Amino acid sequence: MNTMLSVEARETALAVTFSSGETVCYPWLWLRDNAPSAFHPQTEERIFDLTSVEPSLRPLSVRVRGGAVSIVWPNDDAEEEFPSRFFETYGPGRKRDDPGDIAPKLWDGAIDLETIPRYPAGDLFQSDADLLAWLKATAAYGLSIVDGLDDDPDAGRRAAERIGFLRQTNFGTMFEVVSMPNPNNLAYTPVALPLHTDLANQEVPPGYQFLHCIANEAEGGGSVFADGFAVVAALQAEDPEAYRLLCEIEIPYRFHDENYDLRGRFPVIVTRRNGEVTELRFNAHLVDVIDLPSDICAPFYAVYRKLMMMIRGSRFQIAYRLKAGEMAVFDNRRVLHGRQSFNPNTGLRHLRGCYVDRGEFQSRIRVLSR
Repeated sequence: MNTMLSVEARETALAVTFSSGETVCYPWLWLRDNAPSAFHPQTEERIFDLTSVEPSLRPLSVRVRGGAVSIVWPNDDAEEEFPSRFFETYGPGRKRDDPGDIAPKLWDGAIDLETIPRYPAGDLFQSDADLLAWLKATAAYGLSIVDGLDDDPDAGRRAAERIGFLRQTNFGTMFEVVSMPNPNNLAYTPVALPLHTDLANQEVPPGYQFLHCIANEAEGGGSVFADGFAVVAALQAEDPEAYRLLCEIEIPYRFHDENYDLRGRFPVIVTRRNGEVTELRFNAHLVDVIDLPSDICAPFYAVYRKLMMMIRGSRFQIAYRLKAGEMAVFDNRRVLHGRQSFNPNTGLRHLRGCYVDRGEFQSRIRVLSR
């Protein structure tokens, strides 16, 4: 363990030297804003008012006592004690440990289907340890299969609610994937659905999708999946310029029916400032009339079509025919999903779906990891 050895009060910061030999400087204002007293003792929400002190804040005194650092701030009556574990845990530029931050394990069409995480539904209901293992595996691969669900249309919903509250959309809290007359979405038809992510037109697309197979008796109708992060990584390696354009160019998305008209402008590949890919918005059916300037249209179409060809090729796809009592669970902002066409005259195909946002999914991992 990297323990605190010594401290030195400098003009602008407290310098702490650790057993590793590293010295970290903690600016005075940072220390005051992140001190134990800056947070409510029960809720742990920040209660310190940053505007109550000057940016040039300096302590009146600093001393080491019993392995802790005691600081007296201007206008404060009492010493502020910082235990050694505070410095060993926190620091400028040091991210807090996060059990919910799970590195993705990329996969392509060559993956053995046995490698995709599979868990019995009973274990997820009866054991928090098994629930946590399933959540972490699903987060890593972006996809898992739950089997052995009860012969009950609400069984999938109950499994999702083991994680947190469900995300409501314009399709409701639960949605029925079944061929129906007068559909307002291609999912409610028997036609083939190319790989896509759901609700790319939304300001924040839903996180994890739960597709509970109630019946799959029709000819055809197999499910298809692809790891969008693996596709994007391959595109970046093979054509960095295409990757850059798809990260930067925003295009219009739209869903509309009798009751809704939901629109937004987003890039196809979404990244953080550090370049980490956080989501793929790929749904050709929801792209509105392209309104890019003429000089951007040609390069955009070239790279967008290239990505589309990569997604639809066999290199990244896996196919799996869900059985009644099974449920596919996948990160809708990472894993693309689709289906083969089916003949509704040959039997019933009925999947029941819902969403749980990423924040609730990660929260459950963190709580169970305590």
